[in-house]
Amino acid sequence: MEASIFAHSAYDLAESEAEREAESEAEREAEREAAGRLQTGLETRFSARASARRLPARYPEGMTSEHAAASEGAIPAQPEPAEEPKKPERAGFTYRFGRFLITGLARVIYRPRIEGTESVPTEGPVIFASNHLSFIDSIAIPVAAPRPVHFLAKSTYFEGTGLKGWISREFFTAIGAIAVRRGAGQAALDALDQQKKLLEGGSAVALYPEGTRSLDGRLYKGRTGVAFLALETGAPVVPVGLIGTNEAMPKGAKIPRFNKRITVRFGEPIDVSHHGPANSGRARRAATDEIMAAIHALSGQELADAYNEAPAQGTVEKIKRALPHERR
Repeated sequence: MEASIFAHSAYDLAESEAEREAESEAEREAEREAAGRLQTGLETRFSARASARRLPARYPEGMTSEHAAASEGAIPAQPEPAEEPKKPERAGFTYRFGRFLITGLARVIYRPRIEGTESVPTEGPVIFASNHLSFIDSIAIPVAAPRPVHFLAKSTYFEGTGLKGWISREFFTAIGAIAVRRGAGQAALDALDQQKKLLEGGSAVALYPEGTRSLDGRLYKGRTGVAFLALETGAPVVPVGLIGTNEAMPKGAKIPRFNKRITVRFGEPIDVSHHGPANSGRARRAATDEIMAAIHALSGQELADAYNEAPAQGTVEKIKRALPHERR
C-alpha cells in the first residue's frame, strides 16, 4: 500500500514539475537575479568582517561601551535576545523508504551506471558539486550516493495547495531539501547558512555551481558559493558528473523517459583549503575553477567558457557584466 502511494506521489511530483517547466523566461531571469543578490549579500558580509578586524579601540583598555555609557549617567542598551535559527531538516523515513523504492525501480528501468562510490566519504561533512542538466538531477544524486544528501529546492515545491502540494511539501521536507525563494537575496543567504549548519553537523549537501540548468548541454563557469562553503567549513568537495539526465527527462517532459540510460560518476574528494581563506575572492575563484575542472573530467561536456546568464538588459547591466566581478 505504501509503495503504491509513493509511486503515485512520484508521478504527481513529476507532473507538477512539468507544469512548472512552463514558466516564462522572466521567471528564469528572476532566479539569476537572486544569485546576484546572494553575491551582494556575501560581499557585504566579507566587508563587515574585514571592517570589524580593522576597527580601532574606541575606549581605554578594559573599558567597554557599557562602562562609558554608565560613566556618563546613561543606561546601556540591553541587547535583544537572538532568535534561535531553525534547525535544518534531516533525512527521515520517507527518504530511506523512497530511496529504497526508487533505487530498485531505477536499476530495473534505467539500468544506471554508478561509478566511484568508493571515493565518497561515508561520514563527516561532504559537499557534492555537480553539473546540472535536468530536474531529476536532484533525485539521481541522492539515489546514487552511498549516504543521505541534502540539496537546495525552489520554495514553490513547499508552497503548493491541495493533495499535490501536500505530497510535494512532505516529500521534499523528508529528504532534507532546503527551500530557496526566488528573487529574495536574504532568503538565499539564509539557505547558505542552513547548508553551513548541515555541514558543521557532519551532513552531506549537494550543490550546482553553474547556478541553474544548462539548456544546451554545455558546462558553464562555476559560481563561487560552493568554494565559500568548502573553505568556510573545511568540508571536502566530491565532484559529480551526470550524463544523460537531460535525455531521460528533458525540459517540458511530464515524466522521465524509460529508454534512456543515466550515468552518475563520483570523483575523488577535493581539499580546497590550500587556495586560501574563505574571505579571499582569489581563493574562492581558484577553488571553484579546480572543482569545475574535476566536474568536466567526469561529465565530458563541452565547455561554455561563460556564466549561465540571460543576455544583459539595459546599459547599467551591460556595464556591470563587462566589469570584472565575482558570481556566486
